[in-house]
Amino acid sequence: MTTDELIKNILAESKTIAVVGASPKPWRDSGQIARFLQRHGYTVFPVNPSYEEVVGMKCYPDLHSIPARIDIVDVFRNPELVFPIVEEAIQVGAKTIWMQLGVVNEEAARRAREAGLNVIMDRCIAVEHRHVVAH
Repeated sequence: MTTDELIKNILAESKTIAVVGASPKPWRDSGQIARFLQRHGYTVFPVNPSYEEVVGMKCYPDLHSIPARIDIVDVFRNPELVFPIVEEAIQVGAKTIWMQLGVVNEEAARRAREAGLNVIMDRCIAVEHRHVVAH
C-alpha cells in the first residue's frame, strides 16, 4: 500500500481526531486545522492543559480525559515531546499517530508501529485531506 493509499484509508475510516497541542492563538496552525477537520465531518477534541476552549471547542488536558474513542491523534508538539503522547495514545486505544509538518521522531514512530498504530509523520493532515479525499 502506498502512503497516499494509507492516508486515504485512515482519513476515510476515522471519525474522531484529538489535536494535541491545539492553541487558540491565531498565528498557530493547530486551531485552524482543528476547525478544518471539524468542517469536514470529524469529531475533533482539542488537547492542551493550558486552555479550557480552543476555537469554540472544549479543550481537554490529555487524551485520557476525552470521553470517546480516538481514531487519530494529530500531534502539534515539538518532536522531543512526542514519545509520551504516543504512549498515551497506545493506552487509550488510538488507531493512528499523525505528526504534523516538522514533527519527526523516529523512536516514537517505531514505538507506535510496534503497538499496532498507523504512523504518518511530517505531513499536514489538512493538506493530505485535500490531496487524497477531495480528489
